[in-house]
Amino acid sequence: MPVFQLTDDLLFPPPQLARADGLLALGGDLSEDRLLLAYSMGIFPWFSEGDPILWWAPDPRLVLFPHDLKVSRRLQRTLRQHKFQITLDTAFREVIESCAHIRIARGEETWITEDMKDAYCILHEHGYAHSVEAWREGKLAGGVYGVAIGSAFFGESMFSKVADSSKVAFVHLVNQLQKWNFDFVDCQIRTEHLVRLGAQEIPGEDFYILLKKSVNKPGFVGTWRFDHSK
Repeated sequence: MPVFQLTDDLLFPPPQLARADGLLALGGDLSEDRLLLAYSMGIFPWFSEGDPILWWAPDPRLVLFPHDLKVSRRLQRTLRQHKFQITLDTAFREVIESCAHIRIARGEETWITEDMKDAYCILHEHGYAHSVEAWREGKLAGGVYGVAIGSAFFGESMFSKVADSSKVAFVHLVNQLQKWNFDFVDCQIRTEHLVRLGAQEIPGEDFYILLKKSVNKPGFVGTWRFDHSK
């Protein structure tokens, strides 16, 4: 399959036309409207500093259905110990900055460029991007962030400065999404870490059918807070 060159027009080719490795298109921009359109179609940006913007739509797709969340006995003990204070949408930029810094500190490349940070912070300001923070002794120990449209949550990245902090944040996120009747968390590409937490690969055909239904449902746009009513 060819890789499509985007123009200034706000449109994408069908994600089913992506290459075998998931690459669909290049170019365009990181405007709020384009990002929201991309996610609603199952497409996401992923590129390194200095590269053109690359847009991906992998098949199969790694997803986590909230009711399938698996919490190991060790992680259950950590949750019961309440080692971390967990918050929603209180330090979004700090979370996304930390996700980038952790990778750089390990000598790895990161797709979380300055332009990406600014773009997702705008999504957060407008109520579409969200973060879960794990605090330890008043300092940010770990977290996760992503984008929500309708009843679909698109996970982007997570980080840990303290062992299990990002896992605890993720568990709290998924439990909240289940309370809000979210359909799935899009985990994008397979990692064993997420598989151990209950994520599974599904065919792209099934993913896009599910996605179309989910993004058209009423969503929770705005600042998120934990719902402790159930």
